Amino acid sequence: MKKILSVVILVIIGIIFSNSKFPVTSILHDIKNVSTQDHSSKSSLNKSTDNTNADEVIYFPSDKYPETAKHISDAIAKGESEVCTIDREGAEENRNQSLKDVPTKKGYDRDEWPMAFCAEGGEGADIEYISPSDNRGAGSWVSHKLSDYPDGTRVLFTIK
Repeated sequence: MKKILSVVILVIIGIIFSNSKFPVTSILHDIKNVSTQDHSSKSSLNKSTDNTNADEVIYFPSDKYPETAKHISDAIAKGESEVCTIDREGAEENRNQSLKDVPTKKGYDRDEWPMAFCAEGGEGADIEYISPSDNRGAGSWVSHKLSDYPDGTRVLFTIK
């Protein structure tokens, strides 16, 4: 779950700042707090300091999903991973862990970074209240973009 949210945040950050003079790219590359899940134990997370080892790069459109893009950017700036290791089997458990202590709020969705389907997601993920249309649109967009990638694929999220 943490991994998924990290990826979403990175994508959002890249999108928001891609046309600005703010040095987002260098900041994102300086963030080295990536984790990967040891599939032999659901609760075991191994932190990695190499964010450059992504298999793929996804460019998240901040113009389409500005709230999600900002959340991804903010979470990465706070130390969440910019890389998402796809782990669809762990998504439900990651979502349960990341949202368990975050109350619902009428009119808002709880956005997670890293996203639930990322091995880096789960307990400790960064959560932000955002509009349902932005959150669900972004989730659908990311799901579609990553649908052909197998579990275990490491995806670097870049906000465009």
